[in-house]
Amino acid sequence: MRIAYNIFTYLLSPIYGLYWLFRGLTNRSYWDRIGQRFGFGYPDIDGGCIWLHAVSVGEVQASAPLVAALTKRFPERQLLITTVTPTGAARAQKLFGDRVAHSFLPFESPTAVNNFFDATNPQIALIMETEIWPNLYYTCGKRRIPLLLVSARISPKSVESYRRLLPLFRETLSYGIVIAAQSRADANRFKSLGAAPERTSVTGNIKFDIEISATLPDQGHDLRSENFDERPVWVAASTHDREEELILSAHRLIQREMPNALLILIPRHPERFATVQTLLQKHGFEFVRRTSAEPCAAATEVLLGDTMGEVPLFYAASDVAFVGGTLAPIGGHNLLEPAAQGKPVVTGPHLFNTQEIADMFSAIGASVIVHDERELAHTVLEFLADPDKANSVGRKGLEVIEKNRGALQRLLNVLEPTMNGVGTYPDRDKATG
Repeated sequence: MRIAYNIFTYLLSPIYGLYWLFRGLTNRSYWDRIGQRFGFGYPDIDGGCIWLHAVSVGEVQASAPLVAALTKRFPERQLLITTVTPTGAARAQKLFGDRVAHSFLPFESPTAVNNFFDATNPQIALIMETEIWPNLYYTCGKRRIPLLLVSARISPKSVESYRRLLPLFRETLSYGIVIAAQSRADANRFKSLGAAPERTSVTGNIKFDIEISATLPDQGHDLRSENFDERPVWVAASTHDREEELILSAHRLIQREMPNALLILIPRHPERFATVQTLLQKHGFEFVRRTSAEPCAAATEVLLGDTMGEVPLFYAASDVAFVGGTLAPIGGHNLLEPAAQGKPVVTGPHLFNTQEIADMFSAIGASVIVHDERELAHTVLEFLADPDKANSVGRKGLEVIEKNRGALQRLLNVLEPTMNGVGTYPDRDKATG
């Protein structure tokens, strides 16, 4: 099956290349270091590195406590972060600067994968959450590079998809991979795909070890005083196509009761900023783009968050937080970012990408699930009209976070023995695919 898979990756490479070139027509960041997608232009790290893969913005953000811990405990080792998306790369640069090296992840063709390993020389590989790349994992095994899946999760739907390629994934997961799963259910799903029980443990989700900058509340206060003053403000963050229409309809309903209410609307993907701007114009909203650096006036109805990396700031400046990817069947995004700031969290019903956290929130009333624009408007209005209720729900979210902290330390307990053994394989085989 591996031979067939490798032939498939080579056949798919031209299509993948065309896709990336096409994306770059509307967002030039997709052309940044494009050679790294296909096996060229990686940073040369002769002394070896700790390699951490975080596919996009959410995983990069979640990795921040781990990066801080790794740089503190292993200051002599170079840390390399790989991402798939340009937005993930931008977030890594903003969070970590020159403390870490960065590369885009190569496509799965054996040539690109081997070139990546030859240049960067990973001594250990840490993969965030759900990323399963058969050739990358296979090459780690062939080169005897320890591989650890961090906060690993896998949905029941994904298991069924992976089962169709079970022989390939059984081989991939048999190469000494250590799995630090988010939950017992996740651990069992990995084992059903062939992960070794003795190397599979439950450490929890390091997203619960979220750290909020001490200056963020003041920054949020300053943004609010400069733009919104005492106006009621709600934020809809990480939104997707088919959600913005519902959100804007909800905002119109909110304005009937609170004419001075302001919405901060933050699309998930930068390439959609222009589309959402057109949507605002179509519906006749008075809006200000964040990138314009213009202050919101009294007549401003929507602030379009068309920047990267400012979602925590917008949460800090708002009263109520709606988390996107939940009214459309995307599966949801990070509920912990607004909760960590004590904001009441509102979501749609599509939460399968963050189901365990969503269930924790729902069980104690730390979030509210809505199904359409009318329910969304009603819930946001309740919170805006009753700050005590909003604060109560916000405190419950903070309780969920505090009760579930500690995953990072449990992960480090799993990682340290592996790190202590790094460098004991002087004759690593070079994989040929």
